[in-house]
Amino acid sequence: MSHEEKKPLIVLTGPTAVGKTRLSISLAKAVDGEIISADSMQVYRNMDIGSAKIRPEEMQGVPHHLVDVLDPREEFHIVCFQKMAKTAMEEIYAKGKIPILVGGTGFYIQAITRDIDFTEAVQEDDYRRELEAMAESRGAETLHRMLEKVDPVSAKEIHANNVKRVIRALEFYHQNGTPISAHNQEQKEHKSPYNLAYFVLNAPREILYERIDQRVDEMLKEGLLKEVEALKAMGLKKGMVSMQGLGYKEILSYLEGECSLEEAVTVLKRDTRHFAKRQLTWFRREQDVIWVNKDEFCYEDSRILEYMLSILEERGIGITNTGRNDIKYDDERNV
Repeated sequence: MSHEEKKPLIVLTGPTAVGKTRLSISLAKAVDGEIISADSMQVYRNMDIGSAKIRPEEMQGVPHHLVDVLDPREEFHIVCFQKMAKTAMEEIYAKGKIPILVGGTGFYIQAITRDIDFTEAVQEDDYRRELEAMAESRGAETLHRMLEKVDPVSAKEIHANNVKRVIRALEFYHQNGTPISAHNQEQKEHKSPYNLAYFVLNAPREILYERIDQRVDEMLKEGLLKEVEALKAMGLKKGMVSMQGLGYKEILSYLEGECSLEEAVTVLKRDTRHFAKRQLTWFRREQDVIWVNKDEFCYEDSRILEYMLSILEERGIGITNTGRNDIKYDDERNV
């Protein structure tokens, strides 16, 4: 199938704190697109500061999908994301516009770009509850050791603390007798059904880590502590999917007296840097990605956008009648 016959899809991703949000707005305006959040936390209401959620005024009129649509008590997982994102994409295509997946959750992005089939990974409630109880009573490492025995590839890729994904992998093996890693590898080899432009925004490690530390400090100034206190008062606790997010579980540990605030902040900064490193490792394994290194464009969003639009034009994904000259930049140099 040629580019002309495939529906267009743009991906703008990269490690946390690299500066995807502002660039995504300019990109959406240039191509007459709408944004679908590929983020595991921004989907939740009342979780704004810790998730670095885009503010309504920052959207500049660009429609955003999968933002503020779930209660924090609800579970959000890959199958749920895929269904919701595909629904949003059909709505966007029906308007004659272009969907832009924006966010840093590589597994979610891959589920769409490779159209991975998760039908075999249906949740099995009884077994899932058994595993959740085991994690609660015996610790996450116990489940991770179980996974190492049946699916060492997944165990290597999934951190022991990511209980949600460990359980999903164990469920899959329990149901099918085969490792989910083999299934996912088979699915990843599928060609994308879209006319795809997959951009990975990146910056030198020292600058990225500095931005991460600054972002955590800004979150605390903006009221991250009060946000987590409010969620705790709503009855949210560590075992819930929503409270596994960076920024939430660390501050919750402080609120529950497990550590000092200074220790919680140190762990949050450290774990966020580790998360950014894992994100980059994931993107380097992906096929057909277009790396956009900000230092090569002197950190200027205007130059980065020009480059991205030239790639899109080569792939038959055009820009709107407004043209490039009508795009406004709040800050030309975005380090």
